[in-house]
Amino acid sequence: MDMKYEVLKYNRIKDIRNDCGLSQSHVAGELGVAQNTMSQYETGERNIPNEAIIKIAIIYKTSINYLLGLTDEKRPYTKK
Repeated sequence: MDMKYEVLKYNRIKDIRNDCGLSQSHVAGELGVAQNTMSQYETGERNIPNEAIIKIAIIYKTSINYLLGLTDEKRPYTKK
């Protein structure tokens, strides 16, 4: 994956958490990981497992493509 998208992914995960008014500890609890793991996800020190990206998208009510920096549209896709 292009480095531009990697940096964007980590920034978006942190920014959208802040936009939602949630703490790292809260989101970490929802994901079943330690707070420092969530911090490492947000800074790019640790790769985010696919399962965690899916859960993060659900928590923040956004699309995985938005989190990955593939679109600027925050709204999730509608289910058919």
